[in-house]
Amino acid sequence: MTTTIETSIPGYRVGTWTIDPAHSEVGFTIRHLMISKVKGAFERFNATFVTAENPLESTVTASAEVASINTNEPNRDAHLRAGDFFDAETYPTIDFVSTGVRAEDGDFLIDGNLTIKGVTKPVTFEFEFGGFGGDPYGNYKGGATARTEINREDFGLTYNAALETGGVLLGDKVTITLELQAALQQ
Repeated sequence: MTTTIETSIPGYRVGTWTIDPAHSEVGFTIRHLMISKVKGAFERFNATFVTAENPLESTVTASAEVASINTNEPNRDAHLRAGDFFDAETYPTIDFVSTGVRAEDGDFLIDGNLTIKGVTKPVTFEFEFGGFGGDPYGNYKGGATARTEINREDFGLTYNAALETGGVLLGDKVTITLELQAALQQ
């Protein structure tokens, strides 16, 4: 059963939105050496949002090119593209397809299937609207931040190394953070 909620988001419009890659980022954070966190991003990605009259019936599809991974360390990036991690040659993209949108305590949650390295698992992104408005070029845009946390081993990313001081090289949990700006298609 689908329920309709009041759209209490100022500026909300129905339509198809495409990501503005110049004003968006697909980033991640993982614990390194058990003492700090390392950040990275995928530099090539795309996403389409279809907003419905009832926001809970909206959909999202997104993809990031694995070969575009950037952690600001070329040797590490090459290792991440290789078979120990993402195997970019065999699995060139990371994909997300929404399966539902929920409103909970005033926030939106976007459920969907995330596919990494050929493994698909359900995830939920916490979705925080930044707002809507026009840019100086006549485009109508929306902004948001979305976050989720995954266990990388669930997706076949199991490479690790024991440390002489105890612990391991990499943590299992990865926080994915999306800073998004999308344009309404005319």
